[in-house]
Amino acid sequence: MKKILGLMLASVILNGCVHPTDRAQQYLDGTLSNDLNRTETITSNTPRDFTEFPLQSELVVQNSPSLAMLYQPLYEHLKEWIQQSGDPAELQQYGVQAAQLQGGDQQGNVLFTGYFSPVIELRHTPDEVFRYPLYAIPACEADCPTRAQIYAGALTGQGLELGYSANLIDPFIMEVQGSGFVHFGDDDSLEYFAYAGKNNKAYISIGKVLIDQGEIPREKMSLKAIKHWVMTHPEDEVKTLLEQNPSYVFFEPKAAAPVTGSAGIQLLPMASVAGDRRIFPMGTPILAEVPLLNADGSWSGTHELRLLIVLDTGGAVKDNHLDLYHGMGERAGIAAGHYRHFGRVWKLGLENSPTQAPWALPPEKLE
Repeated sequence: MKKILGLMLASVILNGCVHPTDRAQQYLDGTLSNDLNRTETITSNTPRDFTEFPLQSELVVQNSPSLAMLYQPLYEHLKEWIQQSGDPAELQQYGVQAAQLQGGDQQGNVLFTGYFSPVIELRHTPDEVFRYPLYAIPACEADCPTRAQIYAGALTGQGLELGYSANLIDPFIMEVQGSGFVHFGDDDSLEYFAYAGKNNKAYISIGKVLIDQGEIPREKMSLKAIKHWVMTHPEDEVKTLLEQNPSYVFFEPKAAAPVTGSAGIQLLPMASVAGDRRIFPMGTPILAEVPLLNADGSWSGTHELRLLIVLDTGGAVKDNHLDLYHGMGERAGIAAGHYRHFGRVWKLGLENSPTQAPWALPPEKLE
């Protein structure tokens, strides 16, 4: 899937001053020398919410025999720890090992962005309002048209139209997320549009374009800010902006079903994340101090300790960057759009099991 509007800000946020804290950065662990750093004892006094972990882990076990074989023992030890302790300093007593992520600044600050499942309004046939097509994947292989060429009609007449939107920005946002739900108002049906592929062109962030052009201040950049800009500018300017990103995502319609990630497991809001496969094999549980935000997207001043499971991935989710799933619909989209803050993260493993030594990269990924 997906995704991300906040990635472009990571280096700026981290390097803007010596010890920035406006994006929930912390400086508690000194300099961390490796991608993953063995941690004997985790000290965290933040509020804790482990409510969703048993539900998310059970979905993994029920729906993936291969992941269940690998991770179920670790999940069970973590559930026992939740019930009897919940204190991260006592994880070792339950056979759980930990490795802290280095963070983009080598001081443990890991970037959290957010993604969600959009619900957009479409029609099966075009009219004066619903006139912007969404496409199935064409047989163009390496020589696919750019976004500008597609907007200009490069795919017209090939029978690839899946539906028609009333604007360009809603399908664009669904492209960024990688998939989404669509409601067809002409027959009141709901479908899930899954990721089918893309045109193999480079991805350019329109958020960065708007910042570079001075249209939106860097510190105010969010999905909500982008949508406000779109709604207050003429259609030709919006089209020109979107065409700055030549990458285009194609979709495949499916019956409405629970949202799943790359691992094929249903995603629960605030319980699952997308991560870099180089560090996190699908199904990996992590302990994270997740930044809590105010309604306006500013940091509330605190974090919340959560157990999350890596069940998704994406081209923009690399290294010390996790993308937290926020759920479905507009409210989830607003919350996810604000999310580009930092927290501490520990990858977890179970001693004397295939997941032991979480400070080691997966063998097949070692260089």
